[in-house]
Amino acid sequence: MSSAYAALLQRIAAAAQRAGRHVRLLAVSKTKPAAAIRDVAAAGQRAFGENYVQEALAKQPELTKLQLEWHMIGPLQSNKCREVAQHFDWLQSLDRAKLIAPLHRFRSADFTPLNVLIQVNIDDEASKSGCAPADVAALAQKIAAAPRLALRGLMAIPKPTPDFDQRRRAFRHMHALFEELRATHPGADTLSMGMSDDFELAIEEGATMVRIGTAVFGARAEKVVSHES
Repeated sequence: MSSAYAALLQRIAAAAQRAGRHVRLLAVSKTKPAAAIRDVAAAGQRAFGENYVQEALAKQPELTKLQLEWHMIGPLQSNKCREVAQHFDWLQSLDRAKLIAPLHRFRSADFTPLNVLIQVNIDDEASKSGCAPADVAALAQKIAAAPRLALRGLMAIPKPTPDFDQRRRAFRHMHALFEELRATHPGADTLSMGMSDDFELAIEEGATMVRIGTAVFGARAEKVVSHES
């Protein structure tokens, strides 16, 4: 794992150098046990992304001493706002205004503000979470008005098409939205996009953070489906 992780960091660094900006790696640890996260942390990784609140909460107590940075990257249900506000450092998947008030209410005033990215459904996929591009500005205003939240930027998961020109267009659209956001919210500094199979393209088109699981941890184990009656 350490050699794969080191090779990945080299590829990210090379792409970032070509793009002329710093790029952070978020290691996507969904379905991976605490022991696997500990191994990657030992290699120097500090930021980890989880899709499911309860799965993350089950792992975190085993890893408290490592002082890791936890990102919620999956769709957030309203009834999970308390857990995210109290146990995560970042929420990358805010996509509707109704989440803002409970996140703010449950974030302790003793904590640093919860870092928030607005998730954008950039390819208008019916099956995918995220707000419409036209809704970004209004959501950003509401987040910025909540002092226990910190608006940090945008996140997207473009359609996983084999047509990389289409993915490039989606990344470029996201970068344009990000620049519009920064014009009115200068503190926005993060554009989270790009995964294991397209992160170099995403960096080329403006990403400042890439979310990678397979290239860090290896392929996720497939569930075995029994056909026995």
